[in-house]
Formats: sequence, structure tokens, C-alpha cells
Amino acid sequence: MEAAASSTSSRCRYSYEEYKETADWLLAQTEQRPKVAIICGSGLGGLADQLLDKTVVKYDKIPHFPTSTVPGHAGQLVFGTLQGRECVCMQGRFHVYEGYDVNTVTYPLRVFSLLGVETVIVTNAAGGLNGSYAVGDIMIIKDHINMPGFAGTNPLCGHNDDRFGVRFPCMSDAYDRELRALVKQVAEEQGCGGFLQEGVYCMVAGPSYETIAECKLLQTLGADAVGMSTVPEVLVARHCGLRVLGLSLVTNKVVVDYDSGEKANHEEVLKTTQRRTEDLQRLISNLVSKI
Repeated sequence: MEAAASSTSSRCRYSYEEYKETADWLLAQTEQRPKVAIICGSGLGGLADQLLDKTVVKYDKIPHFPTSTVPGHAGQLVFGTLQGRECVCMQGRFHVYEGYDVNTVTYPLRVFSLLGVETVIVTNAAGGLNGSYAVGDIMIIKDHINMPGFAGTNPLCGHNDDRFGVRFPCMSDAYDRELRALVKQVAEEQGCGGFLQEGVYCMVAGPSYETIAECKLLQTLGADAVGMSTVPEVLVARHCGLRVLGLSLVTNKVVVDYDSGEKANHEEVLKTTQRRTEDLQRLISNLVSKI
């Protein structure tokens, strides 16, 4: 798998024709014509199990598609209906820390735009930086800090294909205001308002968890949660003109005390996700019916 990831990561750019080939191939596999795409974070793949009239396609069968290597990521696209709306779910996403180039990480988003998707719901498991957040809280992402972007890692670098979007896309409205308001409304209706937060998500490259000094720095910058994904996908989705909603499940509290014996670990992330998955699935399901 490492060799495959390394081989794929060497692809710095993909052509419009390659994206189109993937999209056309997928359209031939299913009668579904999704308007909503849902990207499932670590342990959150159960969202796809709620779809009806499903068509499941493994990533390794899809032309030009990367494959997921992380525990908690099934590695397949699931087409179907959720609350009567046609959707496609990514059960497993891709990360830079797997050895993938950032263009490979975001490959599915341009494919989704060619499938006719209009709205992307992106979920992730994140560490809580905000001291008022509790493990199990769901944070609506209102903005992000792209730490890898500060070092030049941005999927929009290089030649711009105007068929997808403009050279210099605006990101001050990256996370759709109307969708954020709708989530709050749906959460209140289903009694989830008590553990719903809204804040700033910060992406770091990983795979190592943050040091104490790094966590303190991110808090100073105004970040409320930190993770290793999401931002590249959001950048490409917005470049393609798609509406974006981001939701972070706070699966652990970051360590900011040098005397603390606590340590961040992936098992804790998956365990917390299992506890809150039902609420998050119900929240997204009810939300989709109103989009």
C-alpha cells in the first residue's frame, strides 16, 4: 500500500479529461444523480449505511481514484438516497500524511462537481483546543486556518483550469452561512443544541499529534479545534463553486499542561466517535432533507 500511495502522490496535477473520465465512469455505475456529497471522517462512515437504494463502489475500482489507508476509513463511495435526497458518501477520505500529494487528496471534489453535486458536507474528528468544549461536542466550522497552506501546500497552486473555477477564489465565505444556520435549527429540533458549538478549525499536516507548545500557539491564533484533514477539500469545493458545510466531532481534548499524563491517541478518537455517531448521523440526515 505504501508503494501505491507513493506512486499516486507523485501526481502533481490531473487533467480535466481525467476528472471527466472518472465522473463518466461513476455515472455509468449508478442511476443516482447526487446533489449532495458527504465526506465521512474517522469512524463516521456509518452515515453511508443510512442511505437507501445503495450503489457501493470500492475506491480501487474507480479510474484514477486514490485509496484510503487509515483505520476507520472503509475506502468506498456509496450512492443512494437519504431522506429522499440523492447523495454520495465517501466512506474514507485521503490525507497528506498518507503520502498523497494534496492534489490527490482533493481529487474526488472535482469529480463530484462533474457529477452535478451542489453541496458538500464534510465531517472530521478533531481535538478540542477551546477550553469550553467537551469531548463529544459537535462543532460547526465557521472558518479555518490552513497551516500547511502557509508553507505553500495548497491544492489550487499551479495551472488554473477555468472550467472548474477562477484563479483567485474568495475564502472569506468558505463555510455557507445559511447551512450553518440550518444546522443550528435542526439541532434544536432534535435536542442536540446542548452539545453544538461553532468555531474555527485548524488543519495541521500530521500524522504526529501536536506538541503542547503547538497547541498553545494554535489557541493564540484563535483556533477552537485541530485536525489533519478537511481544509484541502474545502478549498477545492469552493473553487468549483460548491456550497460547503463543515462539522467537527470533538473526540479528545488537546494536552496543554506539561504536568499532564494524558496522551492523544487514535483509539480514543474512534471510541468517542462511536458514542456520538448516532447523534451526528441523525443531525446530518435531518439536515439533508431540508437542503
